[in-house]
Amino acid sequence: MAGPVPAELVALGHRLADAARPIVARHFRTPVAVDDKSDSTPVTAADRDAELAMRHLLAAAVPAHGVFGEEHGAERTDAEYVWVLDPIDGTKAFITGLPIFGTLIALLHRGRPVLGIIDQPILGERWLGAVGQPSTLNGNAIRVRACPSLDRAYMYSTAPVMFPGEMEQRHTALARQVKLFRWGGDCYAYGLLAAGHVDLVVENSLKLYDFAALVPVIEGAGGLITDWRGRELDMGSDGSVLAAGDPAVHRAASRLLAD
Repeated sequence: MAGPVPAELVALGHRLADAARPIVARHFRTPVAVDDKSDSTPVTAADRDAELAMRHLLAAAVPAHGVFGEEHGAERTDAEYVWVLDPIDGTKAFITGLPIFGTLIALLHRGRPVLGIIDQPILGERWLGAVGQPSTLNGNAIRVRACPSLDRAYMYSTAPVMFPGEMEQRHTALARQVKLFRWGGDCYAYGLLAAGHVDLVVENSLKLYDFAALVPVIEGAGGLITDWRGRELDMGSDGSVLAAGDPAVHRAASRLLAD
């Protein structure tokens, strides 16, 4: 994209988040039924209904755009613009009553994320990242913080199951070098990094709908988000993610994580 994201597409992103928020909030901390998908991950009516609401809006507003959703599949993914939807990133947190999940909304332009939203409907927090403008949290500009060395870094990863086989060894080697490491966070950890509270988020086994929205948020706050080898994230990425606020910490972490 040569210039900034058109204002009408940014506004549409907000409309999508506004549509999903009350649906997700209505089911939070209620006895909502939980089903297991084919990959053994949980899904609820809140996931399905929130994505449907967003897809209906897109069909009416931008029918030529593609859509890639976690719950209801893909349409026109070869289009110039493709919306990527994860109605509840962190469903395990959602069903256990922990408000660190979020609705993730991304817009890809020719395969590259150019617009991203992290919406936390319970806390009423919304991160927005868009090419051509600073990232914001509830409308206020945010910025990553400086952290020149791993021994001063605060780091998050969501769960040990994300690091199978020898990836566990590389992840452990990095976690042992930072000042503070915690499990948990889901997409919320990336919002904390963009707002200057966390220095590293390291994950693996992510799908496009898990990371696409995070890219513009982190980059628009002055941070870096790549795969473990330092390559930019797009539709063909391998699922590894390394987000950092400081370039020095990103380089040091990548050296430990890369093959």
